[in-house]
Amino acid sequence: MAASLVLAPAQLAQASEFDLLAASSPSSYVIDDAAVLNKTTKKSVGDALKTLQEATGYRLEVATVRKLEFESDAFAFGDKLVGKWFPDAKDKSGVLLVVTSGKDGALTGGGKFMSAVGDDLIDSIVGENIPILTDEEKYNETITSSVSRVVAKLNGKEDPGAPERNAKERRRTYKTKEETNAKKPITGTIVLTLLFISFVVPMLQYIGYTNSD
Repeated sequence: MAASLVLAPAQLAQASEFDLLAASSPSSYVIDDAAVLNKTTKKSVGDALKTLQEATGYRLEVATVRKLEFESDAFAFGDKLVGKWFPDAKDKSGVLLVVTSGKDGALTGGGKFMSAVGDDLIDSIVGENIPILTDEEKYNETITSSVSRVVAKLNGKEDPGAPERNAKERRRTYKTKEETNAKKPITGTIVLTLLFISFVVPMLQYIGYTNSD
């Protein structure tokens, strides 16, 4: 039993999605299942979250996973973790989850935690911090910047703000008006050619057969 207690934190640190759900409340504040965080990030984030809990009573756990196999929705999985890990303190506890394969995640928790953090900050972290920085493979910055915003809000301080994606790096999934207009002549030529082949060529073949008779 003593050996199992000693090994428990190390096993939890390398846990899979299923193991995270099966585990009891974590002893640390950071569980890097995806193995994307360095020691500096783990220590600084752990220290910040420990100080936060001591000062405000709010507990935030950070977890990274490579892929969600059993629960595809990050928020639903995060809610399960909160309920499993903090059954007696769920109301003031939360989980910041980052899924590296999908480059997305969730920030969720109990009623008081969610109310204190606020919908605007939650939406900003999930819609800006996580996708922008994970898209650039900056997982350490994803965690540190997101945690800094939550800690600031729960301590009543000014929000450091969301990161900005370089305009040159933004992916555009639509065509501009100029691009659409440039392709119109080409498209028109193709349509006319197809019409010619569909109607004129069969007529010429028919006339050829008729004359041969």
